[in-house]
Parts: sequence; structure tokens; C-alpha cells
Amino acid sequence: MIRILIATALWLGTSLPLQAQAPSPAGQPAPHAQAIVKLSAQQIDAGKFAVEAVAAGALERRLTVPGSIVPSGDHIARIAVRLLGTVAELRKRLGDAVTVGEVVAIIESREVADAKGDYLAARLVIDLQQTLFNRAKTLWDGKVMSENDFLRARTTFEDARVKLELSRQKLFALSLNAEQIEALPQQPVETLRRQELRAPISGRIAERRVELGSLVGREGQESELFTIVDLGVVWAELAVSPADLRDIREGQTIRIADGDVSSPATILFISPLLDKETRTARVVASVDNTARRWRPGAFVTAEIAPDPASTSIVVPMAALQTLERKPVVFVRTTDGFEARPVTLGRQNNRMAEVTSGLKPGERIATANSFILKADLGKAAAEHQH
Repeated sequence: MIRILIATALWLGTSLPLQAQAPSPAGQPAPHAQAIVKLSAQQIDAGKFAVEAVAAGALERRLTVPGSIVPSGDHIARIAVRLLGTVAELRKRLGDAVTVGEVVAIIESREVADAKGDYLAARLVIDLQQTLFNRAKTLWDGKVMSENDFLRARTTFEDARVKLELSRQKLFALSLNAEQIEALPQQPVETLRRQELRAPISGRIAERRVELGSLVGREGQESELFTIVDLGVVWAELAVSPADLRDIREGQTIRIADGDVSSPATILFISPLLDKETRTARVVASVDNTARRWRPGAFVTAEIAPDPASTSIVVPMAALQTLERKPVVFVRTTDGFEARPVTLGRQNNRMAEVTSGLKPGERIATANSFILKADLGKAAAEHQH
């Protein structure tokens, strides 16, 4: 093929009648109407210029950006306490698997015992006040009790009901659920000081920050006992330049890779802020990690295929040449080819967008255009002599 092209170039350069004007002096480009290579139809066929009509099209390209794997913010949980107590049991070790609702530790706390005791006492009071109020209502309906006595009984009952609800809410604040609260009357008194800590999600123990017998919740400060991570889903945090942000969107499917390992991912979040040092935007993508291919901390490369950009004119890169540092294409005319300056937009490794200089339907050389450029250069040199 190379020999054919060289032979064609030599044949065109020696045997064809050419009319081309070299660029004007002082660096000024000549009018493109004069940058013409005159060829017959037979010569054009022999040159194999692959003349095609230009048309609108969609320009596809791919972005490659760096990133790293981090735990998913939706699949990480910390088990912490705010009350003052002592770690009585640690049922899980570092790396152990846990299921949601499973007891991972037990603490002993006087604050817990007091809160449970207040709740149980409020239950007894409300039961008594409920009975007294029902009796007072019966007497009031029978006009046996005075209005003042009835109102006093009702007020006492409402006060007991409010205290019960307050004691119940305090237990909720101490991480007891409704089922545990309802079971308190059957709980042995000696165990009231014990508080179970349960896993809020399923996963593995990634961190354990306390030891058996440790004092937690000192001076009202929150104490973290465990960190649980579910690596069934991880995040890929990417650094994307501002120029490429227009080509990505939340919900878009991308692909991340590390060597031979790759997985699809979905963009969850595009930060509206740029990093002060790198001047890039943080983009977060969710990755299905059921097969446990990805470990937090690993560096990855993300390949993003932006939605194809609709353009007015798209031409092959092979059709483009440069004259006087400006892009041109060779437009088919009745006499041969005209070197037409064009303005380019987006590009990929195969196609380029032409924003001005061409009209849909015009026919251009999409192959061997370098031969036409060489003929123009030869004609310009001969013109100078």
C-alpha cells in the first residue's frame, strides 16, 4: 500500500497539470479559492482519495481519570455510646462478620439502671392512676363525686402518663428499641444495669477501639466501640478536571479498572466544588463488590464514555491537513480539489467536529489527502522559482 501511495504521489507530481498558489508573503494566507489542485476524474480515481459527502454526526470520545477505592458511605456504621459505663462483654473481634441486630458488646452502667428503674416505676404508677381515674369517672357519671375531685383524679392520671412517656423516650435515647422496652418488666432486677449494643448493619468489624473493662462515655463524651463496614458495595472516588465535568452526569454508567480487573460503576455524586490544591472536582461512583474484587485504598483508573455530542459536521481525522498552521480539508470541485480552511471543535482519535468552513453535502477527500497537500507545496515551490 505504501508503495502504491508513493507511486501515486510521484505520478501526480510529475504528470498532472497543477494550478496552485503558494501562500502570500509576510505570513498572510492566500485566498483559499486559489489553493486548488486541478485533476481529471481519471486522475482522482487513480489517486484513491475516497471522496465522500460530509454530513452531521455524533462525536464519541472517552475520558480516563484517576481515582481510589473507599468504603461506601451508605455501608459503614459506628457503634458508640454516650452514657457513662464499663465494657462488660466484647462478643466480636476485629474482622468478625456480623449481621444486623446482632449483639456485639454489653456495657454496665448505673445510668442505664436508673433509666430502666424510672420506667418500671412509671409503669406501676400509671397502672394505679388508670384504675383510680376509671373509678373516679364512674363516680362522676353517677353524680356521686364532686367535679373538683374528678378533675384532680384526671390531672393526676395525665401527669403519670406524661412521666411514663418521658421515661420511655429516655430509654429510646439510650438505644433501646420498643421490643426491649416492653420486655423490661420480665427482666431480672440484677441485669437492669446491663445494656446490649447491637449492629445497625451487616458487615465485618473493621475497627475495635475498646478493651474489656474499659470505661466509656466519660464526661458525657461519645465513645466509639466498633466500626462495621459492608464491602459488598464500595465507592470509587475520582478526580475530574473542570473541562471534563460537562461530559459526565449523575446516574451515568462508567467502568473502573486496575490492571486486568475491571467493573462497571454508577456515578452517584459530582461535587460542585473544586479542590484548592489539585483544581479537580470530586466525583463518587458506586461499585458492586459482591465478588470482593476491590479493597479500600486501591488506586484505579476510570474510563468514562460521555454521551455522544451531536454536531453539524463530522470528518475523519485522515481528511485533515495543515497549511500555514491552520487545519484544512480538500473539497472536491469540478476541476479537482480545493484546500478549504476549517474551524475545528471537539475531537477524538478518529473523528473531528467542523464548526465552520464546510456545508453538509460537500464532498471531501477522506484518504491520501497528504498527496494533495504535497502537490500544493510543490506547486508553491515552483511558483517561487
